[in-house]
Amino acid sequence: MFQPSFVEIRLMVFLQSCLQTNKQTDKGEHITSSMEVKKESSIILLVCITLNQAGEADAITLDGGDIYVAGLNNYDLHPIIAEDYGTTSETCYYAVAVVKKGSGFNIRDLRGKKSCHTGLGKSAGWNIPVGTLLSMGLIQWSGAEDSPVEEAVSNFFSASCAPGAPRGSKLCELCRGDCSRSHSEPYYDYGGAFQCLADDAGEVAFVKHLTVPEAEKDKYELLCKDNTRAPIDNYQACHLVKVPAHAVVTRKDPQLAQRIWDSLQSVQEFNLFSSASYAPAKNLMFKDSTTRLVQVPPNTDSFLYLGAEYMTTVRSLKKAASSSALRWCAVGATETQKCDAWVINSMTESGAIMGCPNAATVDGCLKKIMRGEADAMAVDGGEAYTAGKCGLVPVMVEQYDEGTASSYYAVAVVKKSSGVTWENLQGKRSCHTGIGRTAGWNVPMGLIHKQTGDCDFSKFFSEGCAPGADPSSVFCKKCAGSGKGVEDESKCKASSIEQYYGYAGAFRCLVEGAGDVAFIKHTIVDENSNGNGPAWASGVNKDDYQLICPNKSPVPVSDYLSCHLALVPAHAIVTRPEIRGKVVDFLQDQQTKFGTSGSDPSFKLFQSELGRNLLFKDSTKCLQEIPAETSYKQFLGPEYMGAMASLRQCTDSTSGLYNCGLSRE
Repeated sequence: MFQPSFVEIRLMVFLQSCLQTNKQTDKGEHITSSMEVKKESSIILLVCITLNQAGEADAITLDGGDIYVAGLNNYDLHPIIAEDYGTTSETCYYAVAVVKKGSGFNIRDLRGKKSCHTGLGKSAGWNIPVGTLLSMGLIQWSGAEDSPVEEAVSNFFSASCAPGAPRGSKLCELCRGDCSRSHSEPYYDYGGAFQCLADDAGEVAFVKHLTVPEAEKDKYELLCKDNTRAPIDNYQACHLVKVPAHAVVTRKDPQLAQRIWDSLQSVQEFNLFSSASYAPAKNLMFKDSTTRLVQVPPNTDSFLYLGAEYMTTVRSLKKAASSSALRWCAVGATETQKCDAWVINSMTESGAIMGCPNAATVDGCLKKIMRGEADAMAVDGGEAYTAGKCGLVPVMVEQYDEGTASSYYAVAVVKKSSGVTWENLQGKRSCHTGIGRTAGWNVPMGLIHKQTGDCDFSKFFSEGCAPGADPSSVFCKKCAGSGKGVEDESKCKASSIEQYYGYAGAFRCLVEGAGDVAFIKHTIVDENSNGNGPAWASGVNKDDYQLICPNKSPVPVSDYLSCHLALVPAHAIVTRPEIRGKVVDFLQDQQTKFGTSGSDPSFKLFQSELGRNLLFKDSTKCLQEIPAETSYKQFLGPEYMGAMASLRQCTDSTSGLYNCGLSRE
């Protein structure tokens, strides 16, 4: 049954029936446990996570609430493998509120009812429903400083079974066993919470959408957030939150992650997804509803996997006092310097109203925003796409021409003397703003992929510079780095420290002969020629350059209306959904003071003295609010989303966060 390699993987199972040290298989092999069974499952969970972090165990399967804990700095574990529940939900599931048909109340009538939960701190059974009821204003809670959230839930429901809560509390009143977060409590986990409802111990059960048995579905209904009810199978339209699937977590060790994956794949003849041999226990090691396992994209930490919507719910349960200062994320040293100047000039008598956390890349900043370590930043369309897939929302957009739409043209620029056209582009050297950027990568590479059907773009271009690419890639060979030496670690980095990064950087790559074509925004040549721009552009003549595009002869740079690759959305400010209003109010106030026509000349929000396009595009005239509830898909528009549909097949050419949270669309 088991291959020898499986012995290497010490999968931690905190279920007493499965923790049989040196359990012998029919081939005489052993699965070893590296911890003694503890009675309290909450203690077992922490021991499992701690042993994993310390290297004494290798992996454990956790639900979203526990993935959050495992991802905290104390443990720093990350998900590597996700459960897939089949075509109905793939690598996500739906948290739902189930009630008996005919019981006569809706979600806004839950106060005073009896509730059944899968377990304290678990996703579908606790974090999601409690967070949802808090966000809807149904549960009143002033914050952790005054009382624990469990007390607020006890005051809301008349009685509950929430395994893992303190024994003797109202949250254990409906439980049949010891109220522990283990199968020694009959009402624990999904099946237990549903049984609590079926036995009439509780009036509502918070579970996942696959919990109600097929034969029982006609006896139950779902409570919807719009205060209506729906049949059990209508979970896609009637649910509390779409939740990331349970996942296997481990230490940040790519070789160990691959070993775990290989070992699990080697035991397919053993049914990992069935707990029938341990009845009445269910969902041992993996959920019984799992159909297969899926590898999580590399470098996905716990917070990226869970996504912004889930993280918002978790943070609502913390509800600790926080600073009112807004934290703008800066990419690289020069953006940080400009941001620091913004902090100083925006200070009031009460002190600083903003801060400047920073990261080496845009992806790094998006991670900080998702984790609540930063609040907002401006990104291009490709990055807005990535941010949207990770659960962030666009809230304001840069406006480049007063009275016109917030958009610009993606163009391909060549030297007039080069003879390069779109038709003979293959084999040439290319200059890109960065991997995953709109005008510099997504648009041109999407067109080329449609042409060739090949995701290996190194077969199309001989070499070039695309900051953010793999350092060994041909798309890093022509990058310049910071210019400080051959061992320059900044070479090909997706930040302003790389001289060929961004719009102006990609054009500079062309100007200085490192490439034959530059994929940029239509205004960049004007901004960096004929006396405009920084020192490197001092001798650049606009008339020495022209535009190329499919099925057309080269045209002057000024003729972008007739020759461009795409009309694409302007750069947008992205943030977490729950602080949308805070970000909009802050930016509206700041552009009144420091915008193009601002009242305070001490600082210019849309000008960059230390470089180009720092924090915002220098061509920005103002910021416009994006209507509330506008999704990233609506903001980007069907044309751009269509272009991404082709490129998304080429995972190696996208941002490191491209597959954020797996299937979350």
